[in-house]
Amino acid sequence: MLNSSFVTRFAPSPTGYMHIGNLRTALYAYLTAKSNGGRFILRIEDTDRERLVESAVDIIIQTLRATNLYYDEGPDVGGEHGPYIQSERKNIYTKYAQQLIDIGDAYYCFCTKERLEELHNDANDGGGYDRHCRGLLKEEVSRLLAEGMPYVIRQKMPLEGTNLI
Repeated sequence: MLNSSFVTRFAPSPTGYMHIGNLRTALYAYLTAKSNGGRFILRIEDTDRERLVESAVDIIIQTLRATNLYYDEGPDVGGEHGPYIQSERKNIYTKYAQQLIDIGDAYYCFCTKERLEELHNDANDGGGYDRHCRGLLKEEVSRLLAEGMPYVIRQKMPLEGTNLI
């Protein structure tokens, strides 16, 4: 009996050949879905554009087929949970990201890749991301957006409290 409310997803990054860890993750998701009468979905996580390998999606699909891990929905199958290429889902996420910004739970970060890499390298000395853009005034954010400055949207995490993880 098909339990359409039970869905698992395998979301590999197409940055090269599938490795045993990818295949294990796909197997667990597949078996969990099938043992519960659910659906197994393939969604390609292609947001790492710098490391994207052109033929990797085909390799992922061929590897799943060769190991008899047939997905119910995916880039070449379709279905109700599409699109199945992560970069094609941007419009879905943009609306919700904007809502988080509007209510003050997220913010625009304009830090350059170089600045972030420098902070990451300093992390060995107890550093890390410093929330540099968290306190930017709305006028400054509007100016940077109008100038076309590249950005990411970061979630505003509490500045106080205890991390329970």
